[in-house]
This record gives sequence, C-alpha cells and structure tokens, in this order.
Amino acid sequence: MYVVIVDFAIKREHAVAFAKAVSENARTSTGKEPACRQFDVCVSPDDPCSFFLYEVYDDRAGFEAHLASGHYKTFDQLVQPWVADKKVRFLQRIED
Repeated sequence: MYVVIVDFAIKREHAVAFAKAVSENARTSTGKEPACRQFDVCVSPDDPCSFFLYEVYDDRAGFEAHLASGHYKTFDQLVQPWVADKKVRFLQRIED
C-alpha cells in the first residue's frame, strides 16, 4: 500500500472553510476512487489551523489518479491561497 501523509498549516481566517473543503475531498476520494482505501482528515486539538491527512492507496498509480481527478484539482485550486505551509511525505505500508 502507498501511503501519503500531508501536514497543512492553514491561515487562521480560512481554517473552517478548509476543514469543510478537505473533508469533502476525502469523502469524494474514498467514494469515487477505487484505489483510495483510506483518507483520514485530522485537526490539532490545540491549533485549529494545523491539519494532518493520512491517505492510503493501492499503489503510486492510484495516488497519481487521485491527483489527476477533477475533484482534487478543484479542491487544490480552491485551497491554495489558504495554505501557509504544506509538507508531504510518501511511505510504503508494511503489511502484516
């Protein structure tokens, strides 16, 4: 499994709108993308501007399909001005 971890720092005035948009993106990803197995959206209890995404795809091709999807492109364009910082990591999940 291909794992994507994203840490977002969102500008304070956009935190609520970002939470709504990223949650919708996650629901659409798991609902419409066959290779998207998990998409968790988390926010820090101490900082409402600090978000953490944990995404699991069948493989890198599944993640690339996510990036090419219309819903992701719409989301990305919408939130770009709201983002103060973004860090992305890619991992391979060790299966039991």
